[in-house]
Amino acid sequence: MVTTATADSPTPPSSKRNKLAFHQHPSSPLLPGLPDHVAQFCLSHVPPSLLFSVSRSWRRLLYSPSFPPFSSLYALLSSSSNSLDFFNFDPISSKWSPLPPPPNSPSSHLLIHHPSFLSRHLPVQSLSVSGHLLLLAATTHNLLPALPRPLLFSPFSNSWRLAPPLPTPRRWCAAGALRGSVYVASGIGSFFSTDVARSVERWDLKANGAGDWEKVSGLKDGRFSRDAIDAVGWKGKLCMVNVKGHALKEGLVYDLEKDEWEDMPEGMIGGWRGPAAAMDEEDMYVVDEVSGSLRRYDPERDFWEDVMESNRLKGAVQMAAGGGRVCVVCGGSRGEIVVVDVVASPARLWVEPTPPGTEVVAVHVLPRMNWAADS
Repeated sequence: MVTTATADSPTPPSSKRNKLAFHQHPSSPLLPGLPDHVAQFCLSHVPPSLLFSVSRSWRRLLYSPSFPPFSSLYALLSSSSNSLDFFNFDPISSKWSPLPPPPNSPSSHLLIHHPSFLSRHLPVQSLSVSGHLLLLAATTHNLLPALPRPLLFSPFSNSWRLAPPLPTPRRWCAAGALRGSVYVASGIGSFFSTDVARSVERWDLKANGAGDWEKVSGLKDGRFSRDAIDAVGWKGKLCMVNVKGHALKEGLVYDLEKDEWEDMPEGMIGGWRGPAAAMDEEDMYVVDEVSGSLRRYDPERDFWEDVMESNRLKGAVQMAAGGGRVCVVCGGSRGEIVVVDVVASPARLWVEPTPPGTEVVAVHVLPRMNWAADS
């Protein structure tokens, strides 16, 4: 059973607590003749799907805090009643489960449709950072920033906590994660301000998320406040464009070591024709929203090389990468998530439907939640 809390550490529980948590479920030895800690090491090399199917004790081990977590999907879903809720999809059990509600749940105050914007969804911005899920920016019914304090979810404790308050709550911003820190750039506060549109703030989770937001080198102008943008952390840099899709765009790259913004390489920005994401901040992918082509960026050639092409990927609006998979949300079919195994050769594609009556707003790849699997 999951619980909601207003505070938790962004680091996993200690190994001592992990062992206690697992042994709350007395059972026969994991592997007869071996101490459990040795058996756990041996079983950590077994595919999770096999552990899940063999026995209850192995299944409990698979979901215990002491066992290496596998990757799973976390999605922000909207329903016909305009409610917004986060769900977790477990790829081993093939089940969707709702996340516990955040403290002072803001979902009823977040706007995704408005009469003035009939042709589009209003953005609700979330991202993954250091194995956590962060709900960062959105719009209220009176078109103001909805989240003065972002909300952080920990799969390790199955709970939410409030992040430090943003110096200027905003919406329509560029947001991303790089080496354990969250970056928020540009955007609009309660009203348009050139200072806000040029500002960049960083929150470092590496120090247990205890610090406040701090300013880093700002932008030269406010051209990145036009759209809600997913900035991509990649090889010690943060890459972002100012508009989505095939439109003519500008691109910037933030160098973490230099604390400087640079123009995006010509080939990178030329091929940035849809949503982009990076796998472990090492390999960057983009989906061409028109052709349905998934491509990987080659920095040596400043070129996007083809991985695969599929009609399923046409109309891509958001994507995430992790665990060897690229997960894509497409505007024409928001009732499903397209998953591509980019490790397989050739790449393999399949679709994960969302719960009936829901549409995907955003998807993320994070470690699975800890829970007791008794059945």
